[in-house]
Amino acid sequence: MSISYNALSGALAAQAAINTVSQNIANSQTRGYTRQGVLLQSISSDPGVNSPGNGVQVGALLRFSDSYKSQQMWRANSDLGQRSQVQPYLTQLEKVMADKTSSISYGVDNFFKALNAAAVDPTSTPLRQQVITMADSMSQQINSIFNLTSTQRISVDQQRTTMLPSLNQSLAGIAALNKQIIQVGSAGTSTSGLIDQREQLIDAVSAQVSVEVLNNPDGSLSVSLKSGQPLVVSDMAAKLSFDTVNAAQVLNLTFGETTFKLDDTKVGGQLGGLGDFLANTLQPLQLSISEIAKQMSDMVNAQLKLGQTAPGVPGKELFVFNPASATGLLEIDPTFKAADLAFSSDGTPGDSGNLQLLVDIKSKPITLTSLGKVLLNDADTQVVGKLAVDSQQNQALLKTATTIRQQSEDDWKSTSAVNRDEEAINLIEYQNMYQANMKVISVANNLFDATLQMFN
Repeated sequence: MSISYNALSGALAAQAAINTVSQNIANSQTRGYTRQGVLLQSISSDPGVNSPGNGVQVGALLRFSDSYKSQQMWRANSDLGQRSQVQPYLTQLEKVMADKTSSISYGVDNFFKALNAAAVDPTSTPLRQQVITMADSMSQQINSIFNLTSTQRISVDQQRTTMLPSLNQSLAGIAALNKQIIQVGSAGTSTSGLIDQREQLIDAVSAQVSVEVLNNPDGSLSVSLKSGQPLVVSDMAAKLSFDTVNAAQVLNLTFGETTFKLDDTKVGGQLGGLGDFLANTLQPLQLSISEIAKQMSDMVNAQLKLGQTAPGVPGKELFVFNPASATGLLEIDPTFKAADLAFSSDGTPGDSGNLQLLVDIKSKPITLTSLGKVLLNDADTQVVGKLAVDSQQNQALLKTATTIRQQSEDDWKSTSAVNRDEEAINLIEYQNMYQANMKVISVANNLFDATLQMFN
């Protein structure tokens, strides 16, 4: 009897729907889980048979996802990763370099204050020794900040290197899931769980580099960098690595037999953010500190050599600039004594002609690659000001990226996340559907029994 078959198909369809609802509810707190549903289709009647139909069937298992919203979420994750990784470095630099007692400006001011104080009595040994003490203190402050930038550079290189194993593992995982999805999908089995795993890996990759994702007809995904280099194609995955060239790290991408050299400042995500910080903030900052130290020490040394400590006795250099030194960028000559300060222009005791020229150096211009020509007494202030602007801009962009990421996650959840209230309603509806069909089967059995009794 068609009535029994129709009711049985309805009960089975309701049972399949209830199974899907139970799966959704069970995974309501599972990160990255995409809710599922069933597509119910009416079964038409057989050809030539005057019948309303042959019941219902589950035409397909549905996966409620929106590829556009997923792409937006991954792009937002790349921007967030790029901004979040560099802010701790910027904050640390800004805090140290702008500190009133540890900044380069503080050391420079104290050195020139000591020179001014010595003008009261150029022959005073304590005042002369104070000049040497302040020169040493200024050197130590410059070295301390320069060493901080060097430490940060090492930390950035180490951080980028440690990212690559997890990134390569995620890419290999995406390729392996592509292969599984193709195989399982061709057998007619649901691939929703595998796709969820794959999208979680893509989300992890997008935090480290900016990616573009393309859906393929066979169910696989192709993943590439924004610049076009392939990361995953079908079941093949790229591998990223760093090579050291002239003491600098060079990022390479190998796919199959082809190797691409990448500009690590433009790959986006955490890797790109760190590369951009290193190339466009940290290295120029190191250069500026080095240029301040060198040009100031050169001017002071040159002026001291033009003066005299006694008639006919020229001055000697106070500072030693050595950018290759492991102990410090700038130091004072360890053999230099208070008596070696050539404050006199002609060697006359008490003359301060050359001392006044030394004091005037503070107002002389120097040239920085990042800023152009600036006065020595303003150089550090302008360097710190530029750093502060960079930090504030990154903080603003980080705040924006955080908001956009949250909004994109909310958009994704509106389509793909489990709504327990909605699932509760579905559970009741499909339960009623199942019970109604079972009631129909019961009625059909009663009718069949009544028919049999007519012939008894």
